[in-house]
Amino acid sequence: MDCIWVEAFTDGACKGNPGPGGWGVVLRWQGHERELYGGEPETTNNRMELMAVIMALESLKRPVCIRIATDSRYVQQGVTAWLPRWKRNGWRTADRQPVKNRDLWERLDHHCARHQIEWHWVRGHAGHPDNERADRLARLGVHSVL
Repeated sequence: MDCIWVEAFTDGACKGNPGPGGWGVVLRWQGHERELYGGEPETTNNRMELMAVIMALESLKRPVCIRIATDSRYVQQGVTAWLPRWKRNGWRTADRQPVKNRDLWERLDHHCARHQIEWHWVRGHAGHPDNERADRLARLGVHSVL
């Protein structure tokens, strides 16, 4: 695929779990940057991690090649390892339980189909400048709903 490369750094945060939550995104492409954030009054950390990636993808106007960096193993492993099996198993886990956050996983899956995506896990709160920036945005998202 010959396309524009975009970098996305995503993070989610929650004050209590469940509780007020926020998501943050740093997008970078061809010398440009954009910051996104938002929140929900009652949610979970995992939902906010998923929302960060979803909002990054939903902000893109056309298909791109994108490197997504997340500090969430839940998101990274979910999309690269668990999602295909969940879909084959009728949205059931290996122990036949309903997949949690199915609504967001389906939304993410829909948007992933439009793009060529490289998934990268980064250690959270370890000084990675763009991850720390996404974390600050996620916390802004939390405060926007308090």
